[in-house]
Amino acid sequence: MATKKYDAIVIGGGPGGYVAAIRLAQLKQKTLVVEKQTMGGVCLNWGCIPSKALIAASHLVEQIKHADAIGIAAKDVSVDVKKLQSWKDGIVTKLTGGVRSLVKGNGADIVMGTATLTSKNTIEVVDKDGKKESYEASKGIVIATGATPIQIPGFNIDGKTVITAEEAVSLQECPKTMVLIGGGVIGLELGMVYQKLGAKVIVVEMTKQLLPGIDPDLVKVVERRFTKAGGEVLYGAKAKACEVKGDKATVTVEIDGKDKKLDAADKVLVAVGFKPNSSNLGLDKAGVKTDERGHIKVNNRIETNVPGVFAIGDVSGPPYLAHKASKEGEIVAEVIAGHKSVRDWRAMPAAVFTDPEIATVGISEEQAKAQSKKVKIGKFPFSVSGRAMAVRETEGFIKVISDAASGEVLGVGIVGPEASDLISEGALALEMCAYAEDVALTVHPHPTLGEGMMEAFKHAVGEAVHVMNK
Repeated sequence: MATKKYDAIVIGGGPGGYVAAIRLAQLKQKTLVVEKQTMGGVCLNWGCIPSKALIAASHLVEQIKHADAIGIAAKDVSVDVKKLQSWKDGIVTKLTGGVRSLVKGNGADIVMGTATLTSKNTIEVVDKDGKKESYEASKGIVIATGATPIQIPGFNIDGKTVITAEEAVSLQECPKTMVLIGGGVIGLELGMVYQKLGAKVIVVEMTKQLLPGIDPDLVKVVERRFTKAGGEVLYGAKAKACEVKGDKATVTVEIDGKDKKLDAADKVLVAVGFKPNSSNLGLDKAGVKTDERGHIKVNNRIETNVPGVFAIGDVSGPPYLAHKASKEGEIVAEVIAGHKSVRDWRAMPAAVFTDPEIATVGISEEQAKAQSKKVKIGKFPFSVSGRAMAVRETEGFIKVISDAASGEVLGVGIVGPEASDLISEGALALEMCAYAEDVALTVHPHPTLGEGMMEAFKHAVGEAVHVMNK
């Protein structure tokens, strides 16, 4: 059968791939996107979206249980987990269907199957029935294949007792005991969901803090909430083995050279990170290079060492963030279409949907000091925010890092209510090369959580009104 020809081919229909396909089509490029499972990728199907739906539901349960503090009595609160999952699945179905409609509506084609490169400008796609088709791209091939959970020795993922995040977002009943292997973002987000629904949660973490890599100042607030609710954290612990008998698991961990057994776990969630999906893509046939971890190397045009072959999102390296992939999808589409577009953001925001939420952008206080920068720190605690009191979410604070001499904004860290929404102002400040005074002088509406951002920046310049200046 003859090779079908396109201007551009996108391999992968996740938040990077489908955005690239849409933008390419908008720029009048004849585009094909190839997806081997379901449009939307990890993010829409079992990552960002379903997990946030469950997080919102569990947070509501927590609020209802403690509503008597403000005179609202709700007795015998119960959760129908199967109905909850059905609601969550409905959101996923709506969004994945929406993605397909948007891609097609903008004029791009979709083919379901597994794609491999056969040269720098051709691919072969094998569908679920084994049928093969060949396609050629005259302007560019975009690799947007994402990443997959890392498996560790001694832990056989059976999808029932020993699971990954993919299974964890679809549990049909709440486990009595859940062991998290890894205290990173995914494990802690999902662990706190099931903790609120009634599970005893134990975290096995190799480092000395939860959420490694995030400002410890912010993490301490989440850790306090987690342990106060009955959560247990084993720090400096190495997960060695997992034995499943019936529907229970025994996890063996090593702490200070001694083995410790965690018995009778209903679920063991292995969440130690992701690895790029760069194997079995035919990269060698195209001459595309990867680093030692398997990430595809790219330049600021998101182009690999092979002209006309591009890589976006998780497969091209951390941070593993859906919004990073989407932004790269837009950039690569413009590059292929002949526009002068490059990857030039100043800072990439990140959000962790624990309870309370954590969000960051720019550099942390520790990172600034490691770079020998002299900084001024501004803080505003939610405990003195009228809006935070009204919504009963007073734990946490907003933290601003600015250059001591110039006042330039270097970073923002937030732990507290709606941190994931509030951080966007910090991202804008960094992108615009703002100074602390710029945000401090910007009038924010009252009473809102957002005015805490203004107060934190005022604190950084020594002009705070609602907290004491240093």
